[in-house]
Amino acid sequence: MSKKPEAVGLSSERLARIDHFLEREYIASGKLKGAQILIARSGHVAHFSSLGMMDAERGRPMTDDTLFRIYSMTKPITSVAFMMLVEEGLVALDDPVSRYIPAWANLGVYDGGFMESFRTRRPDRPMQVVDLLRHTSGLTYGFQQRTNVDAAYRKLGIGEIEKSGTLEGMIEALAGLPLEFSPGEAWNYSVSTDVLGYLVGVISGQPFEAFLKERVLEPLKMVDTDFFAPPDKAGRLAACYALTERGVALQDDPVKSSYLAPPSLISGGGGLVSTSADYLRFCQMLVNGGELDGVRLLSPKTIALMGANHLPGGADLASLSRSLFSEAAYAGIGFGLGFSTTIDPAATLIPATYGDLSWGGAASTTFWVDPDEELIAIMMTQLLPSSAYPIRRQLRTLVYSAFTESYA
Repeated sequence: MSKKPEAVGLSSERLARIDHFLEREYIASGKLKGAQILIARSGHVAHFSSLGMMDAERGRPMTDDTLFRIYSMTKPITSVAFMMLVEEGLVALDDPVSRYIPAWANLGVYDGGFMESFRTRRPDRPMQVVDLLRHTSGLTYGFQQRTNVDAAYRKLGIGEIEKSGTLEGMIEALAGLPLEFSPGEAWNYSVSTDVLGYLVGVISGQPFEAFLKERVLEPLKMVDTDFFAPPDKAGRLAACYALTERGVALQDDPVKSSYLAPPSLISGGGGLVSTSADYLRFCQMLVNGGELDGVRLLSPKTIALMGANHLPGGADLASLSRSLFSEAAYAGIGFGLGFSTTIDPAATLIPATYGDLSWGGAASTTFWVDPDEELIAIMMTQLLPSSAYPIRRQLRTLVYSAFTESYA
């Protein structure tokens, strides 16, 4: 349901600045081909705009029902699915991961060498389930370009943007690689959430994608969210672009995209396509404390637990991260169970609220929910990498600048 911005403590004039800014600074300049902005407050949509092109090569404008590759915005959805199993008592956050993946019982920590000549040492403690949720597992991504371990990920094709193989094959391959560090020692963006998806399948006894559809997507009526765009929706899939040395170039043609068919590797870390309207329903469930339209996925206490900072010692990402890449790139941000969370608003140097939840995707999509302000903000676009421009930081400033009333 939509309401006039003024009815929910927002200025329509100031919200219009968002569109003007994006059109002037990003779309007219060619930095982005198109974008979609959705702002909701107190359960009502206050601003929804579709700007520019969804497929510039064919001159197709952005539409309200455009399908986007949300990449790592899949992670919070997978984390919610996993926490449903925790609530049922089927798994605990301090369980060793090797209880569910026996082949990982003897994972070592990198101590030199490369591939066949890796040297390892024993970790200080076993990897726990909570390490997967908060990215303190010692796993990594190949695109980090930082160590011999992530080089091995690249060589084996683990965690690539273009998925290949199977999830089971990824788990098997990871059993033969060392960890970057002892679990719990540091934060490193990684394939941890893909492993969570695998565990959902093992623990629930049904394929991860089936569990996600039956227990999360269908109950929330996220009718356009899936691991591919089926034939009847293929015409709604946006083109994906990449920033290269020669400028913005087509990266994934929607007419030829691998997202037009079911993938062989079901990625809980980055495999979904979705719409702004669907993701709004997921976000509203979070703001409501785990419930939407009479359907409860999680309890309010579990949502609060997920939103707490779980980094060891109460640290923020800036001080604990070893990662060369994160979807949250400023100080004062901690990490919970599947989301980043603001733990020091002043340190961010932008308007923020303690305890808000957020994350983004590789193609520059982003969202955050601010439960205290009953606020949801979603931006959809399709440009790799997400670090290309400071648009997420700018969007936060523009949105909070539109407040005429604060609930916090």
